[in-house]
Amino acid sequence: MARLRYSVIASLDGYVVDAEGSFAWAAPDEEVHAAVNDEQRGIGTLLLGRRMYEVLRFWDDPLPPDAPAVMHDYANVWRDADKVVHSTTLDAVDGPRTSLARSFDAAAVRAMVDRSERDVSVGGPGLAGAALRAGIVDDLCLYAVPHVVGGGTSWLPSGLATSLVLVDVHRFAGGVVRSRYTLGR
Repeated sequence: MARLRYSVIASLDGYVVDAEGSFAWAAPDEEVHAAVNDEQRGIGTLLLGRRMYEVLRFWDDPLPPDAPAVMHDYANVWRDADKVVHSTTLDAVDGPRTSLARSFDAAAVRAMVDRSERDVSVGGPGLAGAALRAGIVDDLCLYAVPHVVGGGTSWLPSGLATSLVLVDVHRFAGGVVRSRYTLGR
């Protein structure tokens, strides 16, 4: 049975973007990027909020030949997965293997995950927050960047209370710490 996973790169104080909307401080180095690639390689479907989709659709376009190998690798990982964009404001999505969902139905998502042969990832703090509140997320993976931004968009929804079971911790040479959890139920 597949699992619903939420993986995120966030500041040490828990934000995915700062108060100005920037996430430049979160750009992964090659070691972290390679780890994210390996983690995402097992994903069959990406569930994305509109803003996350608009950032990640960069990977639909061909990269320059001289781009780092780790970027070419992630582009292949991205192109290998189906994408479902949850948005009430987009008229259409045009990327390969990409479809549009007008609403988030937690029961339908859980059923889709249970039928899937490969894991499913939820991306974007708004959509992931809805999935977390609905209690359908199985795993969390936090890449904590050694940077404090002081405010912005949190990776977790306000008011969420749940127990977690620590599965793994890894410290990267550049100071990023990856913590993996399963959700206690």
